[in-house]
Amino acid sequence: MINLGIIGTNWITHQFVEAALSTGNYELTAVYSRKLERAQEFGERYGEVEYAVDLTTFFGISHMSTVYIASPNSLHFEQAKQAILAGKNVIVEKPAFSTPEEMDEIIHLANEHNVFFFEAARNIHERAFKTVADFLPLKDQIIGADFSFMKYSSRYDLVLDGEEPNIFSTHFSGGALVDLGVYPIYAALAWFGMPKESHYFGKLISTGVDGLGIGILRYEDFDVSIRTGKIGDSFQQAEIYLDYGTLVLNAVNSIEEAVFHDRNHERQEKLPIQQVENPMSEEADAFAAVIMNPEDQDLGVLYESWVELARNVNQVLFDMRKSAGIIFDADKK
Repeated sequence: MINLGIIGTNWITHQFVEAALSTGNYELTAVYSRKLERAQEFGERYGEVEYAVDLTTFFGISHMSTVYIASPNSLHFEQAKQAILAGKNVIVEKPAFSTPEEMDEIIHLANEHNVFFFEAARNIHERAFKTVADFLPLKDQIIGADFSFMKYSSRYDLVLDGEEPNIFSTHFSGGALVDLGVYPIYAALAWFGMPKESHYFGKLISTGVDGLGIGILRYEDFDVSIRTGKIGDSFQQAEIYLDYGTLVLNAVNSIEEAVFHDRNHERQEKLPIQQVENPMSEEADAFAAVIMNPEDQDLGVLYESWVELARNVNQVLFDMRKSAGIIFDADKK
């Protein structure tokens, strides 16, 4: 059983905890919040849970083995570092870290202290994602792709009123690209590998981050376009163009349907996609398999592939931000 502690008391943390408990491999052990009342309000539905309002006390809980971190983006690095130094595995909500330097240091520390680091990019752990991966041909038969994830955030209303919520703040490493664009970038890199070049054309808002934008990932023989945003809505499907047809997905962040259309418009093939009740249960199950079987060589190879993918996604996000002139406070450290 994995004794889980959590940092961050928002809706996504509830969703992860419920997903983790549903696998039968986790038990919620501890909740951290700067305010005791908020921690207790979060944990009351889960039975007996320990609470902490300072991180030293929280990481000092000896029987807590794994920490899920869903705090504001810019806080992930220091919290993950402190957890690893305390001997805890870390599951860090995407985007895990602000810069490649932060990512490299956490990967190094995790290896040095013999613990696991996972970035909680749930889409790549879904069975539907693997179904698409198994269907795709070799890269020399791919001629392009268009991925989109753009959803209006009610917190943008606060920006319009002159405020600066965390998700739209350079201080907290926010913006559309890192919050939503990370999903299509993860999909592209998981399916097609590391691009040769990456570019981003972002619409910057008053707080200095991107409200929406269009990215280009350039591969040897094709390009992938990325559309993302938090100040508007997109209803576009995702498409992967092959030299013999087109694979149409409802989305890449959570695949519910995938249909292949052949080049001659004579045949359609619907891929077998199965839905799960909680979209985070498959990643929670995948992480548990690695944590509970540290000597399994096949799982070890799989884990290393996730770490390398996380490193590559972080680098691409950084390069795309740089090309758009988006500067986080973390970049200046």
